[in-house]
Amino acid sequence: MTLKLVYPTLALILWIFTVLVIVFLRRKTAFSAKQVRMEDIAVSNERYPEPARLAAANFSNQFETPVIFFALIMLAMEVAATSYIMAALAWAYVATRVAHTLVHVGSNDLRLRATIFAIGVAVLFCMWVGVVLAVL
Repeated sequence: MTLKLVYPTLALILWIFTVLVIVFLRRKTAFSAKQVRMEDIAVSNERYPEPARLAAANFSNQFETPVIFFALIMLAMEVAATSYIMAALAWAYVATRVAHTLVHVGSNDLRLRATIFAIGVAVLFCMWVGVVLAVL
């Protein structure tokens, strides 16, 4: 096992918890400001104000491409694809997830968000190539 890949993995997990805290705080703010009541959200989250919905949507995003990241990290460690290049790619992916969240819950500029998302997917693909090359 190598810590080079464990650290970015732990960092991404910490970021996911951070996003969950953002969701909680934005929902709490919505209740405190009386923008939403319990009966408003009993069936659907659509009645939350936009900041709370954006944070919740971003939290859901943390279980989409990051699943591929976690699988690639485990595979990389199993096949000894643990070079500094792989570690740099892992950190780059984590950086794209943080940037994606900051845009998503901030300005929500869709063009910027999509660009950041695409860079993250490209990084994942490079990680996949690294794992495949280690297997060959």
